[in-house]
Amino acid sequence: MRIGLQSWENTAIEAVGDVIEFWGFKRNLGRVWALLYLYNQPLSAAGIREALALSKGGVSMLLKDLEHWKVVMRVREKGETVWRYKAETDVIKMARRVLEEREYVLIRRVCGDFEKAKAMALASGNASAEKLERLSHMAALAERTAKLVQLFTKTPQLEVRSLFRALASKIAAKGKSFVALPK
Repeated sequence: MRIGLQSWENTAIEAVGDVIEFWGFKRNLGRVWALLYLYNQPLSAAGIREALALSKGGVSMLLKDLEHWKVVMRVREKGETVWRYKAETDVIKMARRVLEEREYVLIRRVCGDFEKAKAMALASGNASAEKLERLSHMAALAERTAKLVQLFTKTPQLEVRSLFRALASKIAAKGKSFVALPK
C-alpha cells in the first residue's frame, strides 16, 4: 500500500510526535503510532517507512520499541508472509503501561533516595529538626505518589468514559459542543 500523506494528516502526525517527545520519548515513536492510528488498518514496515520518510533500520527499532510499550501490535493476515502493524487504541491501557514501567520505577527510586538522605542526615548529627521534618514530608509525598500510581495501574478498569459522558452532558446542557470519545 502506497501512502502519500495529505498535509492535514502530516500535521496531525507531527502533533502527536511533539507530545510524545515532550513526554521524554523519541519523537518518531509518536509519529509511527499516529500514522497507524489514523489509518486504522495494519501497515507494513515498508509502508510506514515510505509514509514517514524514515530509514529501514529506524522503522525496525521504532516498531520494536512500540511493541515493547504495547502501543503497537504485530499482525499477519492469513496467507501473507509480511508482518503488518496496527495501533493500540485504548489510551488508558497505554498510559497504564508507561506508568508501570517508567514512572512507578522512578518514583520508587526517589523514595529510596529520600530514605537514604534521611539516614545520612541522622548520621551526620548536624541536620536541624526542621530539615529532618521537611525531608520526612518529601519522603511521605513520594510514597503517596507511588501508591497513587500503583492504584491507577492495578485498577482493573478505570471508568473514565462515564466521567467524560457526564461532563459532555453538562456542557451540552449549556449549548456548547464537546468532543466525544471513540468507542
